[in-house]
Amino acid sequence: VSQQLKEEIRLGFAGLEDPLAGLLDILESSSDWKGKGHSLGYCIATELQLWIKEHPAVQQSGIKLKKLQARVLGILAQCPANLLDPLISIYQLHTADRNYLLGHVSHLYHKGDYKEAAILSIKLKLQPDQDVEKMCTPLLLQDKTNLVEDYVGEYPELQSKLLQILDTWCEPGFNIRDITRQYQGLSRYKPEKLNRKTLSKLVFRLLDQFNVDPALCPNVINQRHLRTLNYLFYKRFVEKTMTEENWTDHVQSTVGENQWLQGHLAQLLMSHCDLNTAARWAQRWALPKEMLPYGVAGELQNLQIQERVEEAPKAESYDERKKNNYYQLPIPRANIHFLQTWEETLQCWDKVLQPGQVVGIDMEWKPSFGTVGKPRVSLLQLALKDEVFLLDLPRLLEQAEAEGQKEKLPHFIKMLYSDAAITKLGYGMLGDLNSLAATCSALKDTEEQVQGVVDLLRVDKQKVDVPSPEQSYENRGFKQPEKGLSLLVQHVLGKPLDKTEQLSNWEKRPLREEQILYAATDAYCLLEIYERLCKDPTSFGLSSDLTESLVGKPSTKPRAKKQLNKQEAPSPSGQQCKGSQKETSCPSTPITPKEFSVVCDNMLQGLGRYLRCLGVDVRMLENEDDHRKAAEIARQEGRVILTSGLPYQTLQSQVAEGMCFSVNCSEKAKEQALQVLKHFNVQVSLADIFSRCQ
Repeated sequence: VSQQLKEEIRLGFAGLEDPLAGLLDILESSSDWKGKGHSLGYCIATELQLWIKEHPAVQQSGIKLKKLQARVLGILAQCPANLLDPLISIYQLHTADRNYLLGHVSHLYHKGDYKEAAILSIKLKLQPDQDVEKMCTPLLLQDKTNLVEDYVGEYPELQSKLLQILDTWCEPGFNIRDITRQYQGLSRYKPEKLNRKTLSKLVFRLLDQFNVDPALCPNVINQRHLRTLNYLFYKRFVEKTMTEENWTDHVQSTVGENQWLQGHLAQLLMSHCDLNTAARWAQRWALPKEMLPYGVAGELQNLQIQERVEEAPKAESYDERKKNNYYQLPIPRANIHFLQTWEETLQCWDKVLQPGQVVGIDMEWKPSFGTVGKPRVSLLQLALKDEVFLLDLPRLLEQAEAEGQKEKLPHFIKMLYSDAAITKLGYGMLGDLNSLAATCSALKDTEEQVQGVVDLLRVDKQKVDVPSPEQSYENRGFKQPEKGLSLLVQHVLGKPLDKTEQLSNWEKRPLREEQILYAATDAYCLLEIYERLCKDPTSFGLSSDLTESLVGKPSTKPRAKKQLNKQEAPSPSGQQCKGSQKETSCPSTPITPKEFSVVCDNMLQGLGRYLRCLGVDVRMLENEDDHRKAAEIARQEGRVILTSGLPYQTLQSQVAEGMCFSVNCSEKAKEQALQVLKHFNVQVSLADIFSRCQ
């Protein structure tokens, strides 16, 4: 606003007997203020707000003020949002009769102006005296979730009420149409937004956002646990990639004493096991007899009370097969140190923080099984040439906080990542750093400070002249081909990693011996891969100067468009070299379909098939899969998630920046594919088409 205009406005106020009434006359007779942006009406209102502070005598009170307040309420329902605060302040609406204000908002509501009623309620802080279900339901039907969040944002009691209401709508047998039917004439009416699946996701996001006790929402929690149970049975009995110990641990922690889940567990046992096996598991978990199907209950009566020792020779042959088929840790067990106290970590830092040191870094966390938010690190592994340190991060952070020194451990971790003279090896390091930041707020800016990192995920992305993974998996007892780091270990070192402990409960203490060996192996193998690649990079299709291919910021993820495609990055020796970055949303250097790997959400299976035809490395969720599985696959295998709609909001928070892309679901597969290829600068040649098995 020009200074001249301000002066003219102020001269106008000074010449009026009642400037407050004068402003209302202007607004009521002008159509200019109804548009968006800073209208003349807005400029006059904000200038009057300042002028009143300098001339408090013009303020009105009593009956005169009440008449002005009645007039301004009629304007508030129509005016743009930026005029609300100045008008509420000028006419002291917070001092108006509360019942009068509530009546006015109720009038707006019954006219069908639900959005305006909610916004005015928020501005005047009327929510505690209103019915949260009545106010929020039409907003949800109009897909105004953000406004609903604002409505309950400052009131924990209303947050809890809202979540309880939404959970009630998710109750089995509840007919959501009973709620939606009365709003059928609503403009921008979207009843599909209130289906049980969408509501469940909304509840979990709000539980996390408002930090509300999940026990308030038993229906959505039970449904989520049931999906987890189904997933665990799939991993154990169909895919056969989860050990019995891990499976048992997760099933027990998922079901607990919940009788509803116990009943479903009994049914799942019947579906996947014979009667005898189902009865043994029922006995082991002490499932109530009344929960068991008739056949299982009968079999349980026939079982002996004592436990049998089961098939020890089988376990021995399995261990022997593991040694033959999988990469083995080449250092003695005594050189793996599990550290739980600050004093124990001092020996670790003395050895790790040495100039010229090469450190393999990995992290483990409890599988989320769809939990909202980023995972919290349970174990930090640091591997040196002769030993591996396993840091019990939750215990160490808890101890440091109890001693009033909670910055101590983050300080050393930052020192490690920011020292260009120490080479840090990882696989998908950006995801690990995001999880570290979620675990400890003091580590949030670590990603910006990293130097001297080597992210071996780049080798997987380049995939040039590596040996074919298509070997006889049946002979090695595998059900599925290797992927991720395991596949890289197989390419470079000859044998894959044994990933059976990957889905362990890493929060449970003490860790089992298998978990300790798995964690140490995951970090140590990075050292051997790096050594082998440094000796002979060209045989793996890499630059003869390995640093050009690998050294840089810890990411191969697509980044914000404004970021440079190539950047100066320190080498392990501390010198500067140019890192080959594939980090922009639309990189200047195009990539081939073979270098591009994605996981398609289940509403984009047509897109997935189309991209696969073009040679892209595609994994697709099945119709019955939960969207959370996409985030799990993306984190494990370094894939970009392709999704659409509401799942995008959930999934993008669970993976690194740029690793989740929202596709327009209303377009055909071809247009969607063109959108994806253009965004990630994937250039398709004739040789790429049908280059992958369909």
